[in-house]
Amino acid sequence: MAEQKLRVYNTLSRTKEVFEPLNAPFVGMYVCGPTVYGDAHLGHAKSYVSFDVVLRYLRYLEYQVRYVQNITDVGHLVGDGDEGEDKLARKARLEQVDPMQVAEKYTYTYFRDMDALNVLRPDIAPRATGHIPEQIAMIRTLIEKGHAYESNGNVYFDVQSDKNYGKLSGRNLEDAEAGTRVETASDKKNPEDFALWKKATDGHLMKWDSPWSVGYPGWHIECSAMSTKYLGQSFDIHGGGLENQFPHHECEIAQAECAHDKQFVKYWMHNNMVTLEGQKMGKSLGNAINLHEFFTGDHKMLTRAWSPDVIRFFLLQSHYRSTTDFSEEALSAAETGMKNLHSIVEAIMKADNGSGSPYDIDAFKADFEGAMNDDFNSAQAIAVLFDHLKKVRKQITEGNSPSNLSDIHSLLKIFVDDVLGIWPNSENSGSNGELTRGLVELLIEIRKDARSNKDFALSDKIRDDLKELGVQLMDGKEGTTFSID
Repeated sequence: MAEQKLRVYNTLSRTKEVFEPLNAPFVGMYVCGPTVYGDAHLGHAKSYVSFDVVLRYLRYLEYQVRYVQNITDVGHLVGDGDEGEDKLARKARLEQVDPMQVAEKYTYTYFRDMDALNVLRPDIAPRATGHIPEQIAMIRTLIEKGHAYESNGNVYFDVQSDKNYGKLSGRNLEDAEAGTRVETASDKKNPEDFALWKKATDGHLMKWDSPWSVGYPGWHIECSAMSTKYLGQSFDIHGGGLENQFPHHECEIAQAECAHDKQFVKYWMHNNMVTLEGQKMGKSLGNAINLHEFFTGDHKMLTRAWSPDVIRFFLLQSHYRSTTDFSEEALSAAETGMKNLHSIVEAIMKADNGSGSPYDIDAFKADFEGAMNDDFNSAQAIAVLFDHLKKVRKQITEGNSPSNLSDIHSLLKIFVDDVLGIWPNSENSGSNGELTRGLVELLIEIRKDARSNKDFALSDKIRDDLKELGVQLMDGKEGTTFSID
């Protein structure tokens, strides 16, 4: 059998390319992280679950991956332009707290929700505010090389100085100018130039000293500065949502390549969006359901709570470059599919080696790797699992358990758990899971009666004791729901 090679769709070349790292077996991967001014929603989950599987599969292929994912806690303005208010500052003003309180709160909830989705933590999670000196140093280099200029305490990148600007998105300078969504700042040389440093107004809370003014960095410079600090001036993979392709990633390329005079990133990967009735789901559009609301069911668009493992399975059933259309019907179908897969996995894992003919492990492995090598096609990989595991279970139920079943056990653990991250959670699946849920629901009914009888001591004891056991109760308008850690 010919050796299969991993092929990755590169947004830069608009083709699938054989994956050949710059310094194999080492791989540097940077994915744009969240702007922490609100809770993560389903669109975030699509991106970070997708790149989680990319990371897991690269490690399965025995690449030594350094995974960097930033936290944007300054510089991302409302509307993604160069004018307006910083997203964190705006949220801080609305909540009447310090911007760093906003950043801490939503950084915590982001990682809480990603942990629930079984998304591996990045090796390094740098914050923009923790890397102001690196951003200033890169801006200084760009000025010295004639690619940036200072104007009234602001510093802008001179887009016309970069003949390659637009190579990622395919936009030319006229498109960039026409696509400007806010009124062009009067101190720019050209309308399409973008901010590297902004002079702060007197009331601006987040500001630092710089050679040009007391101010704060632009949104784009942080990723160029932090990615090259931890991965080098050239690295393998840069990922993010499709909406970041322009202007954010286009500007990143311009900054980094003009500063260092070498290729910035070899493979650019972009995940597509989650839609609701054909429209993108997002905080700015007001139609996003945050992940914690999915987990608790506390949202007007939801009829029930959905477990994180169902959300993960739902997202992996579509390719990362395809749109994922949300509906509770789709989630329900994903839940059914996940339970079916888990029941097959558990049945196989409980069985022992038999006297039946050995199962074709090589074909199983080749089919799974074939799916994943085709640009990380998780949907096809799940289909491969169902196809092969049904055949294995059929042998077992017919009393002809494969003689190499222990090898299948090992492969299953790797494919389902290590690569896809959808291993059955024993607390939430099978007969034990049903018993656990039944007992919790019984205690919720007892607690409801206690509250009706104003026996708040008993009510609080049930809630607190369940919390000690890892069961979180959430009281809402529609009643009490729960999640099991």
